Amino acid sequence: MRKSEVLAAESVTCLNKALHHLKDIWEEIGISEDQRLQRTNVVKSHIKSLLDMMVAEEEALKKRLMISIETCRSEMAKLCLELQLPRFEEEAGSTMLQLEKEIRTRVEALVLEKSQRVQQLKALMEQDHDLCDILCSMPYRVNEDSVPSLEQLEGFREHVTNQMAEKGRRHAEFVDIKRQIILCMDDLDQVPETSFEKDIVCEDDEAFCLSRDNITFLKLLLCQLEGHRAENEAQCEIHRERIQRLWDRLQVSQEEREAFSPHMVMSKKRNLDVRLEELKLLNMRNVTEAIRSEIAVFWTKCFLSMDQRQEFVPYYSEDFTEELLGLHDDEIQRLRQHYEDHKALFEGVHQWEESWRLFQDLEKKATDPTRFTNRGGNLLKEEKQRTELSKSLPKLEKKLTSEIEAWESEQGREFLVSGQKFMQYVEEQWESHRVDKENEKQERQLKKSKQTEEDMLYGTSVRTPAKRRLLGTPTSRWL
Repeated sequence: MRKSEVLAAESVTCLNKALHHLKDIWEEIGISEDQRLQRTNVVKSHIKSLLDMMVAEEEALKKRLMISIETCRSEMAKLCLELQLPRFEEEAGSTMLQLEKEIRTRVEALVLEKSQRVQQLKALMEQDHDLCDILCSMPYRVNEDSVPSLEQLEGFREHVTNQMAEKGRRHAEFVDIKRQIILCMDDLDQVPETSFEKDIVCEDDEAFCLSRDNITFLKLLLCQLEGHRAENEAQCEIHRERIQRLWDRLQVSQEEREAFSPHMVMSKKRNLDVRLEELKLLNMRNVTEAIRSEIAVFWTKCFLSMDQRQEFVPYYSEDFTEELLGLHDDEIQRLRQHYEDHKALFEGVHQWEESWRLFQDLEKKATDPTRFTNRGGNLLKEEKQRTELSKSLPKLEKKLTSEIEAWESEQGREFLVSGQKFMQYVEEQWESHRVDKENEKQERQLKKSKQTEEDMLYGTSVRTPAKRRLLGTPTSRWL
């Protein structure tokens, strides 16, 4: 006998025992038969209600299991169809609970397998897309909306593997050709000019499109450069002969010729200018003075003070040697780099100086008595321009001050204009302008005072002309 049947029998025994106990209690109390009947009905109702509720719960569980089994069966059939797998065979003799668990577990496994296949397909498609972009090839044909079979995934993996191998082969070929192209361009002193050449030399290797056409164009470009290099070598040979004749004519020593021997054997384009280097050595003074002129220009552009300029002592030397020329070459390179590094600030200060000079010119014109003879509209234009400059100059000063402070914070040193800080330099300019205006004002007052004294002394004071009488206005005579 099952344990559940034994428990059921025990439950009946407990129920009978409880009823007999109730009967004894009712007899001892003396409850009448009618009341006993009522109380027994109450007990029956309670027991029946409890048992009905328990039966209903178990029936609901049975119904849920049946619904779950049917739902899982339907979903499993759909998954087997999508995954191209054989239908699941249920084991005979399984209970409802066993069957529901078995089918549900199988469905969960199929859902996981579907998700894995979809993820693998997505990853393969992304790899194939990247490879197609690099190789300019057609993408692998696959239906994105369906779940791929294991055979389809294996075929896709094999295709991606082949594409990656092709990419590696083409990349190696590209790197080798690129190396040869760079060497040819270096020999020819040639920089990339076309967008294709810039993509080859300047861009990252991984960003270059490794299409068959691009590989063909690479080989064609290399062939052209090698042809140019051969032509350049022929020209270099002609120039070597000319340089030899020039050396012979100038009676250049063997030591100096040997110093140029590395340049003579190389076939780079810049070696075509060896003759110019020779002339530079023979005309050291002229070349040095030309560089000094350029240095002076950059001193002005960089707003260097006299003390800063005098720090470059070789500028004032009269011993024109190759070493002196080298020092000047280094200095002009340093100044060029210094100007380029801070070009925005220098241009801003230069803009302020130009605006400042224009503002001062307009201020002088504003105090010129002859300005009222203007009949061409320039007076109004100049006044408008002066007003605009009086507003824009402080804004420009504020902007430059902010930029200079940021630069000083970044560089850890002061940004000087003519040997002093920019705002100090600006304030001195404004103060000088204010003093000049004050002096001009005092001069005008002094002249006016002297003129008044002369007029009073000689009786030639200038009277304010009387206003013209309007027509019909009565005079004192007619009052």
